[in-house]
Amino acid sequence: MTIQVVDAVAALARLDDFGAVIDARSPGEFAEDHLPGAVNWPVLDDDERHRIGTEYKQISAFEAQKRGAALVARNIARHIERHVMDQDKSWRPLVYCWRGGKRSGSLAWFLDQMGFRTHVLAGGYKAFRAAVIADLERLPGRFAFEVVCGKTGSAKTRLLGALRDAGAQVLDLEDLASHRGSVLGILPGRPQPSQKAFETAVWNTLRRFDTSRPVYVESESKKIGNLRVPEALIQRMRGNGRCLRVEMPDAGRLALLLEDYAFLGADPELFCRLLEGLVTLRGRETVEGWQQRVRAGAVAEIFLDLMHTHYDPGYERSMRANFAGFADAAPILLDDGSPSTLAAAAARLLDRAPG
Repeated sequence: MTIQVVDAVAALARLDDFGAVIDARSPGEFAEDHLPGAVNWPVLDDDERHRIGTEYKQISAFEAQKRGAALVARNIARHIERHVMDQDKSWRPLVYCWRGGKRSGSLAWFLDQMGFRTHVLAGGYKAFRAAVIADLERLPGRFAFEVVCGKTGSAKTRLLGALRDAGAQVLDLEDLASHRGSVLGILPGRPQPSQKAFETAVWNTLRRFDTSRPVYVESESKKIGNLRVPEALIQRMRGNGRCLRVEMPDAGRLALLLEDYAFLGADPELFCRLLEGLVTLRGRETVEGWQQRVRAGAVAEIFLDLMHTHYDPGYERSMRANFAGFADAAPILLDDGSPSTLAAAAARLLDRAPG
């Protein structure tokens, strides 16, 4: 058989058609970012790659290539034994490495020799990354965004979930970024992905949407935690999105904040460390006062104070400055954040959705 080399645009257009997408790079490279749905079959692990690279540069290219070939052959043999023996002849893998060179070529050669219709991504991950960047420049302009706005704790994220459950197209940027967006917004046990992986996740979500239907998204800042929202996307949301304003009584907002951030109440020192991020905006004296009350167990009081003195004051000013449609935002009145309330609100929104 003959290995088929496919360019990035063609491969990504039919990514779901391959029997497997195999990343031949090292685990560290794979962890930073990879093609959606890819599995990692490293032909050299991180340590091996480092040792062979050092030998290549500092001792002898020829000796390094011999040693590397032996390692690659042993590693590929293990991958074949673990993952390939049960595959039938109709299996069609797509293989890639950093630039579509030796690592993916070596693995693809073995698979091809066994009789599998094997594809190699031309240009490797580097070409994929370039295609993602290009797509993220053009894709947002193809969608009509319904931007869910609302003060902190007003169940915006939960409403997005209810909309998704009701069949709407939802781009949940905070979920993709593993962060709630505020200074307290860490998600326990969920470190943020790399910037590249975040952009890949946004791209992978958008590419599956129907451009004839609206996309619901939250009114995010340019950054979510440490991650930047793609510029073309944030500009489209802010300049052309139709805003939907969620309103909820303070009692309901406080109840949701206490539920969402229960882990902070259980770990006062973590709460205090996160509050340090507000010193520049609110001053050392104010933050130390909050920290003292946190250690005294007054968590509900602190959240109420944060709502009224930190989050709410700048909310409307920021929204009017950044979102062109905010002044004409359609109101969404919620008594609370219960599943039944959110499901009913989602149903009403979808009944009157444009298009």
